[in-house]
Amino acid sequence: MLSRFRNRKEQAEIIKQLAAKSIDIIIGTHRLLSKDVRFADLGLLVVDEEQRFGVKHKEELRRLKATVDTIAMTATPIPRTLNMSLMGARDMSLINTSPKDRLPIVTEISEFEPEIIQEAILREVDRGGQIFFVHNRIQTIEAIYRYLKKIVPQVEIAVAHGQMHERSLEGIMLAFLSGRFQVLLTTSIIESGLDIPSVNTIIINRADRFGLAQLYQLRGRVGRSAVRAHAYLLTPPYRLLTEDARKRLRAFEAHADLGSGFALAMKDLEIRGAGNILGSEQSGFVEEVGFDLYTKLLEEAVAELKGEKVVGAPDTKLEADIDFFIPDSYININQQKVEIYQRVAGARTLQEIEDIRDDVEDRFGRLPDVVNNLLDAAAVRISAWALEVEKVRFRKGRVELQFKENKKFQRKEIEAIRRAVDAPLEFSLGDTPLVKIDLSNITEKGRLTYLRSALNRIQ
Repeated sequence: MLSRFRNRKEQAEIIKQLAAKSIDIIIGTHRLLSKDVRFADLGLLVVDEEQRFGVKHKEELRRLKATVDTIAMTATPIPRTLNMSLMGARDMSLINTSPKDRLPIVTEISEFEPEIIQEAILREVDRGGQIFFVHNRIQTIEAIYRYLKKIVPQVEIAVAHGQMHERSLEGIMLAFLSGRFQVLLTTSIIESGLDIPSVNTIIINRADRFGLAQLYQLRGRVGRSAVRAHAYLLTPPYRLLTEDARKRLRAFEAHADLGSGFALAMKDLEIRGAGNILGSEQSGFVEEVGFDLYTKLLEEAVAELKGEKVVGAPDTKLEADIDFFIPDSYININQQKVEIYQRVAGARTLQEIEDIRDDVEDRFGRLPDVVNNLLDAAAVRISAWALEVEKVRFRKGRVELQFKENKKFQRKEIEAIRRAVDAPLEFSLGDTPLVKIDLSNITEKGRLTYLRSALNRIQ
């Protein structure tokens, strides 16, 4: 093991053995990234708590792992890491099963009130547990200590932070572990690596100043046994919080279930943006090209590097006077609606549309006409896109297929359209070719389905 807790002589000996290949496994902190550390033949790199590594640290890791198998583990990936996984630049595995007998943590957000703090501490002490009180400013931590001693004088409180001498910090932690203190007043140094089953209440002061990943990691320090744990997030009055802070706190309170780190990381990605895959920013949008175009370009570049065929999303425009949407009477949960809309918008093949149709019908029951229209409209776009149709206009039973500019039709293509469409047709083969189809003899309900089948037959 290599860290600052080894003295210089021990560190030098470990580094020497590492270079000589007499050590099989080395476990260490950021100390492993120092320039004096050399590996004889590094084969596997495991990065735990990946969210704690900044861009410069990752550059050092990249120096180590040019030809090394790597696994990065985290409960809450930073937006850029998550985005890279979603885009296919990294493989991703999820562990969704919680440890045996583990219970979700009760999470409450409230203003800084002495009654709430007092009640939270005394309730935990009464059931024989311990408490973390997180205050992330060393300059004022002593003032908070005096305040806590004033409102709960009967409770033993210890203070721990990163600027303390190593031996003092170690002594405080050992005393807390042994149960000498009921409350540990600390900074965010407890964010990861601590597993103390007797601590089942955490109070986080100025929670609005923490990021979502930090809050999730801090909350994860409690509830590590079969006992119900509580997390209290203390903030200034709600009206004084920034909009982003409100979004973070609302998301955090809503995702209290076990294993909800991935959902929180997705929310973080939504709030903060994906970051710059090649630069130092780990959050923020690529404003010059727009986020949607950026992710599309990234997806195509990754597929190209992997030697895969790049299949873009259908970009045919559809204008129609037919209703197609998901009504509240069918699905009344917005998140589920958004997921289905995203799947429909991202579908590349007709088979994907049919899979969505089967899945939605299986989950929510028989499809209403407007939902059938939504899926038929998506199928029309996919088939039209394959035929190089730029725009489909659908008005009062009359359809216009506007092809890409300067598309040249061969005779057999025109014949294929004539055979596939059993309805009056009109061709206009100029610089922007148009095919007009009269479907006024078909019932309004069946027109979109008919067009979908006709375009499929043309293909």
